[in-house]
Amino acid sequence: MRDTPGPTTGDRFETDVPARLDRLPWSGFHWRVVVALGITWVLDGLEVTLVGSLAGAIHQSPSLALTSTQIGLTASAYLIGAVAGALGFGYLADRIGRRRLFFITLIVYMLSSVATGFAWDFWSFALFRALTGAGIGGEYAAVNSAIQELIPARYRGTTDLCVNGTFWGGAAIGAVVALVVLDPAIIDPEIGWRGAFVVGGALSLVVLLLRRHLPESPRWLMLHGKPEEAGRIVGEIERDVAASSGPLPPPSYGNVVLHKRGAASLGDIWATMFGTHRDRAVLGLVLMSCQAFFYNAVFFTYALVLTKFYGIPAHHIGWFMLPFALGNLAGPLLLGRFFDTIGRKPMITGTYALSGLLMAGTGLAFAAGWLTAWEQTAAWTVIFFFASAAASAAYLTVGESFPLEMRAMAIALFYAIGTAVGGVVGPTLFGWLIESGDRSHIMWGYLAAAALMLVAAATEWRLGFAAEGRSLEDVSAPLSAERPAGR
Repeated sequence: MRDTPGPTTGDRFETDVPARLDRLPWSGFHWRVVVALGITWVLDGLEVTLVGSLAGAIHQSPSLALTSTQIGLTASAYLIGAVAGALGFGYLADRIGRRRLFFITLIVYMLSSVATGFAWDFWSFALFRALTGAGIGGEYAAVNSAIQELIPARYRGTTDLCVNGTFWGGAAIGAVVALVVLDPAIIDPEIGWRGAFVVGGALSLVVLLLRRHLPESPRWLMLHGKPEEAGRIVGEIERDVAASSGPLPPPSYGNVVLHKRGAASLGDIWATMFGTHRDRAVLGLVLMSCQAFFYNAVFFTYALVLTKFYGIPAHHIGWFMLPFALGNLAGPLLLGRFFDTIGRKPMITGTYALSGLLMAGTGLAFAAGWLTAWEQTAAWTVIFFFASAAASAAYLTVGESFPLEMRAMAIALFYAIGTAVGGVVGPTLFGWLIESGDRSHIMWGYLAAAALMLVAAATEWRLGFAAEGRSLEDVSAPLSAERPAGR
């Protein structure tokens, strides 16, 4: 095993860091990465599900008494915060490193979540939700980029989908917690919904401790002119893996030749996204926007549909949220490996298309009044089994589409645009449609969401690319592989 980079000449250097990372067998180190970084998704799922499950209690809260439209607006506030956080923290993650951002974004999330439990009116609740979203938006950029850079290429698709899918493990926990905190026989619902936010935020302290033992991404160090430090970290990882797995296999490809050039400028990002990789930019935008509208429109108003049209009491919503969450969790866990075996393009196309077709059928059945509350829940559970894998694959696609120097910013930018276009509009629109009390109006919202997923499926079939089993540097050559202008 070699702990040092290849030869260096002037601003040019050679490194074997990518090949050494990609050759590693799955090990305890990779499990630590997945747990320490992916557990944030569990906490996010816990909190977001609580908001959905607690919508009825917050609507009836004597201190807040939010209307259906205001609840939709607070969901939009959360997503607006996520957009701002993704852009700001994503920009920083490509400049100051993944590891520093892990801690900053998690602290923002933790403090804001706790503060939500002490909100006193609509505006304070919306503000704290926006700040919570900012922390989570930053997490999406830094964590997704780090996971892709640390996980071997042959496991990258499976791991990325499963990590993003664990959001729904937290959602399942949130559904169970909601059953407890909203049961008047156990606790006053006014205290229960507030305590749920406080406890959920406080759990982030455990994540902070887990992340203390994770290194900076060697690929980030490599691309920022620190090949020696990157090689040292990879050497430590190799020794850790070899101690448990035995002798390591030889690298399957050679060294990468790079030039020192620093972080990508906004001009570099613009030229790459809308010049060199224009098709990939269009693909990422369509996948992210369509799944964001599809998901957020349904999920953030889930409880309102059940209470308003099926007469389900607020403290029983958790029973209906639980199977929905488990279906979302099962999708990436069971389908994830096929994105590395069958391939990205057929799997992404198929999951988007199935989600859209099933949603169209369910929307028509809802408008006709053919479904009971449990049948509606079963239909949504099946739909989002496929939609969850599709949504996770959107993040995977964006991360793989662009050079390493701008990975976090690319994820942040497309998450922000997709969320702004599809996510912010969705909850507010559906909140307004639900308040109208007319099933046919809501049906048109469901059909619009279904149509967007079909558009996304067609776009993937036309513009999708094969990234399974390939190194990140092969899928999209680093900007540093080119000699900087003027040299």
